Amino acid sequence: MIRIILIRIRIHWYHSYNSYIGIIIFGMEQDKGQKKRSVFIIDDDKFLLDMYALKFNELGFDVLTALSSEDALNLLKESKPDAILLDIVMPGMDGLEFLKKVKEDHVAESSLIIVLSNLGQESDIDQAKQIGADGYIVKASATPGEIVKKVTEYLEKQK
Repeated sequence: MIRIILIRIRIHWYHSYNSYIGIIIFGMEQDKGQKKRSVFIIDDDKFLLDMYALKFNELGFDVLTALSSEDALNLLKESKPDAILLDIVMPGMDGLEFLKKVKEDHVAESSLIIVLSNLGQESDIDQAKQIGADGYIVKASATPGEIVKKVTEYLEKQK
Protein backbone atom coordinates (compact mmCIF):
# COMPACT_ATOMS: atom_id res chain seq x y z
CA MET A 1 0.00 0.00 0.00
CA ILE A 2 1.31 3.43 -0.89
CA ARG A 3 0.68 6.29 1.55
CA ILE A 4 0.91 9.83 0.43
CA ILE A 5 2.09 12.16 3.15
CA LEU A 6 1.31 15.81 2.79
CA ILE A 7 3.68 18.26 4.38
CA ARG A 8 2.37 21.64 5.31
CA ILE A 9 4.53 24.60 6.14
CA ARG A 10 3.32 27.78 7.77
CA ILE A 11 5.58 30.75 8.28
CA HIS A 12 4.93 33.16 11.13
CA TRP A 13 6.70 36.50 11.15
CA TYR A 14 7.63 38.15 14.41
CA HIS A 15 9.28 41.48 15.00
CA SER A 16 12.41 41.10 17.08
CA TYR A 17 15.47 43.30 17.54
CA ASN A 18 14.35 45.68 14.76
CA SER A 19 14.24 42.90 12.21
CA TYR A 20 11.73 40.29 11.20
CA ILE A 21 12.34 36.65 11.97
CA GLY A 22 10.48 33.91 10.14
CA ILE A 23 9.47 31.05 12.37
CA ILE A 24 8.61 27.94 10.41
CA ILE A 25 6.08 25.44 11.66
CA PHE A 26 6.44 22.06 10.00
CA GLY A 27 3.74 19.46 10.11
CA MET A 28 2.80 16.20 8.48
CA GLU A 29 -0.73 14.99 7.91
CA GLN A 30 -1.52 12.06 10.15
CA ASP A 31 -4.17 9.35 10.29
CA LYS A 32 -7.60 10.61 11.30
CA GLY A 33 -8.46 10.17 14.97
CA GLN A 34 -4.86 10.13 16.13
CA LYS A 35 -3.80 13.11 18.22
CA LYS A 36 -0.82 14.81 16.69
CA ARG A 37 1.93 15.68 19.12
CA SER A 38 3.69 19.02 19.05
CA VAL A 39 7.17 20.05 20.08
CA PHE A 40 8.67 23.52 20.46
CA ILE A 41 12.45 23.60 19.98
CA ILE A 42 14.41 26.60 21.28
CA ASP A 43 18.07 26.82 20.30
CA ASP A 44 20.29 29.63 19.00
CA ASP A 45 22.18 27.25 16.67
CA LYS A 46 20.18 27.38 13.43
CA PHE A 47 21.82 24.26 11.99
CA LEU A 48 20.91 22.14 15.02
CA LEU A 49 17.47 23.73 15.24
CA ASP A 50 16.71 22.82 11.62
CA MET A 51 18.15 19.32 12.03
CA TYR A 52 16.03 18.54 15.11
CA ALA A 53 12.94 20.12 13.52
CA LEU A 54 13.35 17.95 10.43
CA LYS A 55 13.75 14.77 12.50
CA PHE A 56 10.70 15.47 14.66
CA ASN A 57 8.71 16.41 11.56
CA GLU A 58 9.70 13.18 9.80
CA LEU A 59 8.36 11.24 12.77
CA GLY A 60 4.97 12.93 12.77
CA PHE A 61 5.30 15.86 15.16
CA ASP A 62 4.09 19.39 14.60
CA VAL A 63 7.23 21.46 15.14
CA LEU A 64 7.60 25.06 16.24
CA THR A 65 11.06 26.63 16.49
CA ALA A 66 12.63 29.75 17.93
CA LEU A 67 16.21 31.02 17.82
CA SER A 68 16.01 32.85 21.15
CA SER A 69 14.27 32.69 24.50
CA GLU A 70 12.67 36.08 23.90
CA ASP A 71 11.07 34.93 20.64
CA ALA A 72 9.98 31.71 22.34
CA LEU A 73 8.14 33.59 25.09
CA ASN A 74 6.20 35.54 22.45
CA LEU A 75 5.30 32.36 20.58
CA LEU A 76 4.13 30.61 23.76
CA LYS A 77 1.39 33.22 24.11
CA GLU A 78 -0.41 31.61 21.18
CA SER A 79 0.89 28.04 21.21
CA LYS A 80 0.56 25.22 23.72
CA PRO A 81 3.03 22.50 22.65
CA ASP A 82 3.10 19.06 24.25
CA ALA A 83 6.85 19.39 24.82
CA ILE A 84 9.41 22.19 24.86
CA LEU A 85 13.05 21.37 24.09
CA LEU A 86 15.28 24.06 25.48
CA ASP A 87 18.99 24.78 25.08
CA ILE A 88 20.71 26.41 28.07
CA VAL A 89 23.58 28.34 26.50
CA MET A 90 22.04 31.13 24.41
CA PRO A 91 22.73 34.85 24.07
CA GLY A 92 20.41 37.25 25.85
CA MET A 93 18.10 35.29 28.11
CA ASP A 94 19.67 31.87 28.61
CA GLY A 95 17.65 28.67 28.88
CA LEU A 96 17.59 28.58 32.67
CA GLU A 97 16.29 32.17 32.83
CA PHE A 98 13.64 31.20 30.27
CA LEU A 99 12.67 28.18 32.37
CA LYS A 100 12.34 30.35 35.50
CA LYS A 101 10.20 32.88 33.63
CA VAL A 102 7.91 30.21 32.19
CA LYS A 103 7.42 28.68 35.64
CA GLU A 104 6.90 32.04 37.41
CA ASP A 105 4.45 33.31 34.78
CA HIS A 106 2.62 29.96 34.57
CA VAL A 107 3.13 29.83 30.81
CA ALA A 108 2.86 26.43 29.10
CA GLU A 109 1.78 24.68 32.28
CA SER A 110 0.63 21.61 30.37
CA SER A 111 3.87 21.33 28.38
CA LEU A 112 6.76 19.09 29.34
CA ILE A 113 9.96 21.12 29.45
CA ILE A 114 13.04 19.14 28.54
CA VAL A 115 16.48 20.71 28.53
CA LEU A 116 18.54 19.76 25.46
CA SER A 117 22.06 21.00 26.10
CA ASN A 118 25.72 20.12 25.77
CA LEU A 119 26.17 21.00 29.44
CA GLY A 120 26.23 17.56 30.97
CA GLN A 121 27.66 18.02 34.45
CA GLU A 122 25.53 16.65 37.28
CA SER A 123 25.32 20.17 38.75
CA ASP A 124 23.86 21.51 35.46
CA ILE A 125 21.26 18.74 35.37
CA ASP A 126 20.35 19.23 39.05
CA GLN A 127 20.01 22.99 38.62
CA ALA A 128 17.67 22.62 35.64
CA LYS A 129 15.52 20.07 37.45
CA GLN A 130 15.35 22.25 40.59
CA ILE A 131 14.05 25.14 38.50
CA GLY A 132 11.39 22.90 36.98
CA ALA A 133 12.71 20.95 33.98
CA ASP A 134 10.84 17.69 33.48
CA GLY A 135 13.80 16.07 31.75
CA TYR A 136 17.34 16.61 30.57
CA ILE A 137 19.08 15.31 27.44
CA VAL A 138 22.76 15.89 26.69
CA LYS A 139 23.04 16.73 22.97
CA ALA A 140 26.47 15.20 22.50
CA SER A 141 25.36 11.81 23.84
CA ALA A 142 22.27 11.34 21.64
CA THR A 143 21.53 11.29 17.92
CA PRO A 144 18.51 13.25 16.65
CA GLY A 145 16.58 9.97 16.37
CA GLU A 146 17.41 9.08 19.97
CA ILE A 147 16.31 12.54 21.08
CA VAL A 148 12.91 12.05 19.41
CA LYS A 149 12.64 8.64 21.09
CA LYS A 150 13.46 10.10 24.52
CA VAL A 151 10.96 12.94 24.09
CA THR A 152 8.31 10.42 23.05
CA GLU A 153 9.09 8.37 26.17
CA TYR A 154 8.73 11.47 28.38
CA LEU A 155 5.37 12.22 26.73
CA GLU A 156 4.17 8.65 27.23
CA LYS A 157 5.04 8.83 30.95
CA GLN A 158 3.07 12.07 31.23
CA LYS A 159 -0.20 10.46 30.11
